[in-house]
Amino acid sequence: MDILVGYASAHGSTREIAVHMAARLNEAGLKAEARAVETVDDADAYRAFVLGSAVHEQTWLEPAKAFLRDNPDVLGDRPVWIFSVGMPGALRGPWKRLGAKEIPVIVRSLPGTLSYRDHRLFSGVVAPAHLPFAGRLLFRLMGGRSGDHRDWAAIDAWTDEIVLRLADG
Repeated sequence: MDILVGYASAHGSTREIAVHMAARLNEAGLKAEARAVETVDDADAYRAFVLGSAVHEQTWLEPAKAFLRDNPDVLGDRPVWIFSVGMPGALRGPWKRLGAKEIPVIVRSLPGTLSYRDHRLFSGVVAPAHLPFAGRLLFRLMGGRSGDHRDWAAIDAWTDEIVLRLADG
């Protein structure tokens, strides 16, 4: 495979986004595969990376951060795009603005000095069972809405941008 769409997923939403992106890259004539980052044995086998993680407490999950720590030389030599999956689409009112403010916090929490072409924060699926009791209470007090908040059109548009950038070299 030429392109790894690597992911770390807590409840499956990030995995589903990665699988969708890999399928779209393949439909565009590229060779891509979606894999959980902890199952990647040889990062050097890929010429480009689209890496994503669910976001918990404004940081990527540990398997995704470990992949970055374990592969700085490979990632430093190749094109890399990163995406995060959180809950900005589930928030309403004044809380909705917090999503954009979370992006720099997420990026600062990534280990090392990863050079990447672009980062996107997508909304995922938020279910009450995904949150601890205190988290559910806070989420409700903030006006949060459970459900599938993924914006597939935005995900497709970003994937198409990646296709164009890879075509340009």
